[in-house]
Amino acid sequence: MKRLLIIWMLIMNMGVMTMQANPKFDPERYNAELQQFITREAALSPQEAAKFFPLFREMQTKQRALFQQMHRYKRIKPTDEKSCRENIKKCDELDLQIKELQQLYHNKFLKVISASKLYDVLKAEDKFHRQMFSRGAVRRNGNGRAAGRPRN
Repeated sequence: MKRLLIIWMLIMNMGVMTMQANPKFDPERYNAELQQFITREAALSPQEAAKFFPLFREMQTKQRALFQQMHRYKRIKPTDEKSCRENIKKCDELDLQIKELQQLYHNKFLKVISASKLYDVLKAEDKFHRQMFSRGAVRRNGNGRAAGRPRN
């Protein structure tokens, strides 16, 4: 679970970095691509998608707010031990809030789609973010290869 949270935070941070590096980033297009990808990969029916995605977007908005708060605490290192300790505790609290939010929304999702479809949705979302991350690495490197990957 902790590994999933770390991966999710890395993906979100990379998404923010990609947005900053690419001024042409269009969040509406990104969300539409994500929705299409999830719908296709998880084989959601139009009815399921119509019930699921409003909840999904609601969760993402709330998660984004928590990630932004966490980012503020991690951006600048405090100058003393007491402040460092407080920052660590606040980040830990935010981590827990994020997991609680995910748990709450997973339960809401289970009311509109089956557990197997939700499992497929979660896998599809992770796969989409990994693909977007790879595309961003290729764009930043500029030579058609992801940065740091050896040639075959």
